[in-house]
Amino acid sequence: MAETVTQGKVVSITYTLKGEDGKLFEYRDVPVNYLHGSGSDLFPKVEQALIGKSVGDRVNVVLSPDEGFGERDPNLQFKNALFDVPEDYRRIGAEIEARNEVGESRTFFVTQIEDGTVTFDANHPLVGQTVEFIVRIVGIRQASDQELQRGTPDADPGLPFLM
Repeated sequence: MAETVTQGKVVSITYTLKGEDGKLFEYRDVPVNYLHGSGSDLFPKVEQALIGKSVGDRVNVVLSPDEGFGERDPNLQFKNALFDVPEDYRRIGAEIEARNEVGESRTFFVTQIEDGTVTFDANHPLVGQTVEFIVRIVGIRQASDQELQRGTPDADPGLPFLM
């Protein structure tokens, strides 16, 4: 009997993520591992859809903004006068890492340059969109006691963690 995705299994997946417009946003053909049931690596609806599936199975999951990347948070945007912005950040897509007073960091992207003003935004690019995940299971194994205790799979030099 084939092993299936259940609580406490390390699952290796490949996936495609498409935005609301149907365009490819991200594609992973190198497997990534997650610990099923840890609640920290996948969107809950995606993790739920994988329960009982086996190696080779493919699952399509559509996530509303509430189930996926959420709604736009205006507190994660700020504007600055173009003349105050270093030359390196005067282009759409430029990124800057900012730290607050308690040392937390966040990456902001330049999303607009208009009327002498630069807009920086730390919202995920897919925020506010209904997205589609197409997930393929490529491996399943029982998690070790250490992995279960930690809530994440061991680092596999050939496979990156799912982030």
